[in-house]
Amino acid sequence: MKALQSSDTKTALRAIALFEAVKGFAALTAGAGLLSLAHRDVRAAAYALIGHFHLDPDAHYPKMLLDNAALLGNANIRDAVLLALFYATIRFLESYGLWRDRAWAEWLATLSGGIYLPLEIDHLLKHTTLINGGVLTCNVAVVAFMCYRLLQRRAAARGG
Repeated sequence: MKALQSSDTKTALRAIALFEAVKGFAALTAGAGLLSLAHRDVRAAAYALIGHFHLDPDAHYPKMLLDNAALLGNANIRDAVLLALFYATIRFLESYGLWRDRAWAEWLATLSGGIYLPLEIDHLLKHTTLINGGVLTCNVAVVAFMCYRLLQRRAAARGG
């Protein structure tokens, strides 16, 4: 088991745990922001935002904002907030488990990171940017590290 407790491994696990916690807090923040839009005229709020920044409502991104604001009803907001809460809960559980060096958290990190890989590859192929490449690279590194940790655990359990 000593191989599992190296200083570098513990540092890497804690860095990943902190990153997962940050993602959880970001999801909670996004959910709270969406919740603040409940029972409000989202389209009017979008127009106010565009006006505040003196943007042209016919320009590409402001027009996208207005189009999407029209689609966002209260039922969709509720569902999005619930999804954000679920996502945050998963991230916080994963963060806690990785910080405490739990095997179940390594499995969760492997699966939850691996599930995004096909989507990230597809996104990178359609929109090749350094940021998209960096996100994919980091996610592959985390999934690979978690697989390595799980293999280490299996070898330690077998006495090897």
